[in-house]
Amino acid sequence: MNRFPMRASLVMLCGVGSLLLGGCNAKEIAALQQQNSALTSSRDQLQAQKTALEQEKSRNEEAMRSSLLNKSQQVNQLNDNLSGAQQANSALSADLRSKEQRIAEMQRILEQKDAAVKALRQKVGDALLGFNAQDLQVNVKNGKVYVSLSEQLLFKSGSTKVDPKGQDALKKLATALKGNQDVNVLVEGHTDNVPLKGVVSGAKDNWDLSVLRATEITRILTEAGLPAGQVTPSGRAMYVPVAQNDSPANKALNRRTEIILTPKLDELFQILEAN
Repeated sequence: MNRFPMRASLVMLCGVGSLLLGGCNAKEIAALQQQNSALTSSRDQLQAQKTALEQEKSRNEEAMRSSLLNKSQQVNQLNDNLSGAQQANSALSADLRSKEQRIAEMQRILEQKDAAVKALRQKVGDALLGFNAQDLQVNVKNGKVYVSLSEQLLFKSGSTKVDPKGQDALKKLATALKGNQDVNVLVEGHTDNVPLKGVVSGAKDNWDLSVLRATEITRILTEAGLPAGQVTPSGRAMYVPVAQNDSPANKALNRRTEIILTPKLDELFQILEAN
């Protein structure tokens, strides 16, 4: 504000006052001028504060807009991440459900297989019930049925021809297995560790003897009605003993034939291959 008009006004006021009140002294004029200067300074400070506040307000609004935009972008990113996670979780859940279904199916098949093994063991045991337990044993091991027949029941020493009593046992076993196409039959011949002396019944050594005996038993089983493709002969010689070959009794235990009955697991293998 221009101070000169104010001063002129004061002079004029003082002149007018002089006419009315008898004059205006210099002290009063100085006080009025000082008051005017103070008011002008206060006004300028207030104007400067107002300008500073407006600028700060503008900066704060800009900062808030920037922060709001950033937060909005973060929320959108989180929503995208959440959507992706939900889709991945949905896919994972579907995969887990599929695996659980396959596991449940495999468990069902294994339970059926275990039940079939128990039923097979019972059927074979009943069919061979009349034979001496020392000569013929039926057991379940590792999910398979083992029919163990001693040499005494099947063969004379060094022979590959099955005795009549042994043939009877094998024919009864074949009868019990007839019609059961879901069982693989493995015939394993076993010997003790005593070497053969020369060629015995066409066998040059214990390998030959165990294989020839297994083959002869396989022939009897198939002639009694088992499909040839269902029975496999094999010879193990002295290499899978059930006792140490350190006494006549233990050697007799090792001279045996084991017929191993294994339920087929084709359905289970198909599920495993699908995985």
